[in-house]
Amino acid sequence: MIVYLVGMPGAGKSVVGKELAGMLGVPFIDLDDLIEREAGKTVAQIFAQDGEAAFRALEAQTLVKASTNDPAVVACGGGVVLEQANRIALRNTGVAVYLDVPLQQLEGRVRPAADRPLVRETGDLEKLLAARGPLYREFAAHVVDGSGTPGQVAEAIVEELRWSV
Repeated sequence: MIVYLVGMPGAGKSVVGKELAGMLGVPFIDLDDLIEREAGKTVAQIFAQDGEAAFRALEAQTLVKASTNDPAVVACGGGVVLEQANRIALRNTGVAVYLDVPLQQLEGRVRPAADRPLVRETGDLEKLLAARGPLYREFAAHVVDGSGTPGQVAEAIVEELRWSV
């Protein structure tokens, strides 16, 4: 089984993902890291040089590649939910878990946002959450409170998964 972690920038997808993968004894994949390796540049550079549309196309291609690594825990970028094809891929190839974190806590985690292009450009995490929150909730098989420590959140995910099997 592939467990996809989705949520806002600052939700803790990468740190929780590493912890969760260790608990489950499966590989961990950070989708943004994979995109950077494939593109030969950082996410911020892709946004700056090629634009968001080019990044989203790379993200979709890389998601398809990551979906062949079963079992695994995959930390997805915050905007992966924006493309319907990505939501379908997530749903059809694994289990999506939304790490729900209160806005105030997200803001504390993402400042300064030098490595988060959309947060840096818009400066408005609240608008991003308003646009993306319903999408996360709509398709995620599980919603987990992501406000705890990485270990606590990973344990909550394991518990959720245990009940769904």
